[in-house]
Amino acid sequence: MLAGLLAAWPATAETLAPEEARRFVVGKTFAFTCFEGTRGAGRVQSDGSVAGSVQFQGSGPVRYVTLPADTLRVKSDAVCGSVKGMPFEPCFNLQKTGASSFRGSLSTFGMGFAYCDFTRKGSPRPLMAGNRPTRLEASAQASAQPSSPSFGD
Repeated sequence: MLAGLLAAWPATAETLAPEEARRFVVGKTFAFTCFEGTRGAGRVQSDGSVAGSVQFQGSGPVRYVTLPADTLRVKSDAVCGSVKGMPFEPCFNLQKTGASSFRGSLSTFGMGFAYCDFTRKGSPRPLMAGNRPTRLEASAQASAQPSSPSFGD
């Protein structure tokens, strides 16, 4: 099984340092599929907020989701997520797998088996029902500077 996983790993995989990840991801739309079937599309803003759509475990309704500023942030040598109500802050290993794709896997608590594959899409907006503008876009246009250090700083 391990040999199969290693053979399937793209030959072009390279580790993305947090600053490289920021440049590669911020402001771009990515579709994603995760190891347990969750899928969707979304975009990370320069303030660390996230907006997009998600279908958990590949079934059920597609939900529009927004996460506030500072949800994603750089901590020393990792990109970490902060979600209200979670008892810990998960951090991620990011591997560039192609010119417009990467794999994000949990580095917290040895949970590297938990990953999502991300592929950049041409549209600058997340795919969502009705393609309505996000409140994140409105707040980003109204404010030229982020209020605190985040993924985009």
